[in-house]
Amino acid sequence: MGLNTWAGFAGTQEDAVVDGDFAMREGELQGVLKTLRQGSIDVVAIHQHMTGEEPRMIFLHYWGRGPAAHLAQVVRQAVGLLAP
Repeated sequence: MGLNTWAGFAGTQEDAVVDGDFAMREGELQGVLKTLRQGSIDVVAIHQHMTGEEPRMIFLHYWGRGPAAHLAQVVRQAVGLLAP
């Protein structure tokens, strides 16, 4: 089973939406949350799919609207907080 982090963009350069999902270790959650919220991207859900896995993986769904470059920059910044 694979885990991934993804982002989908639609709209124009000036008025775009981004929708996506982060798969992250539990210890990475707070940094990603803060980065998205500071960038005006809304967190839609936080949950986990598995039990007993190590390390524990958390999934975060998000949605935002604004200039495409800003949204991409915020998502990229949040992705940069994840361990390789």
